[in-house]
Formats: sequence, structure tokens, C-alpha cells
Amino acid sequence: MLNLITKETSLAKSSYAEFFCIIQDLIKNATVQEMRNFNQHADTSCYRHCMQVAFYTYIICKKLHLDYISATRGAMLHDLFLYDWHNHERTEKTFRSLHAFAHPKIALQNATKIFDLNEIEQDVILNHMWPVTIRFPHFKETVVVTFADKYSATRETFFHLRDLLHTKKVYKYAYVFLSLIIFRII
Repeated sequence: MLNLITKETSLAKSSYAEFFCIIQDLIKNATVQEMRNFNQHADTSCYRHCMQVAFYTYIICKKLHLDYISATRGAMLHDLFLYDWHNHERTEKTFRSLHAFAHPKIALQNATKIFDLNEIEQDVILNHMWPVTIRFPHFKETVVVTFADKYSATRETFFHLRDLLHTKKVYKYAYVFLSLIIFRII
């Protein structure tokens, strides 16, 4: 049993090492580091969100024997839009100019200015918002990133709301009140 635990631990360490080796040049880049300055979901920075999506993508794509290197790199850059989308002033007032529709193109433009991207990396960045956008992923790796992105966003939002519930007095009272109502109904 101890041997199995040691084996799994060393496997996890080697996975982390390989993951960081894949994205090392990306995360050292000053423009990518700027993602730390913008919130993505709740209190999670865009950089941290992309890092989480990239790691989930790495694990899943490697397990499925897909191009985990391209998928991981694309996932790390999938939200390289560099603005606060919560307060962003749109120049156009059209449906397509909404952040959900516009940011993949902006992220791809930003990423291609800095890095030489292959087809999978480009597709990951451009089509990661499916099914919100109509653009359907062209590669299996993009589908993995799409679901890793949705999972990560849901998880980040859930933990933020949970933390609010436990730290704010108003939310604590609302929680107690709601619990009382539920127990009275049951």
C-alpha cells in the first residue's frame, strides 16, 4: 500500500513538472502575466482561471491520448483579452460585441502577436466558448478545453458564493432564515 502511495505521489509530481514545462515560456511572458490584473469569475484572476483550465485540460487530454501539449498551451492563452470585462466599455452596441462573443477573437489576436500558434492552439482560443457562441470546435482538444473552462468557471463562482455565505453577516442571517423556513416546510 505504501509503495502505491509513493508511486502515485511521484506520478503527481512528474505530472506537475511536465505541465509547467509545457507552459513555461507562456507564463514567463509579461503580457500573459498581465492577466493577473484582471478578474475573471468572482475573485479569481484571469491568469489563475487560465492556469486551472490548462491543468484540467492537460490531465484529461493526456488520459485520452490527445495532443495534450497543444491543448494545454491553448488553454493557458484562451482568455488573453486583457481588460476588465465586468466594466468594459463597448465601442459597438451589438449583440456580437458582448464579452462572451468578442473575447475569443481578442484573445487570439493578442496571443498570435506574441506566440507562434499551431492549428489546435488557435482553435482552442477561438472556439472555447461553444455552445454560447455558434463556433463549433474543430478538434477534440478544443472540446476538452470548452468543458474544462465551464467546469472551472462554475467551481470558481461556487466557492466565491460559499465564502461570501460564511463571511458576511447578512448572508449568515439569510442562510439561517432560509434553513428555518425549509425545516418548517419539511
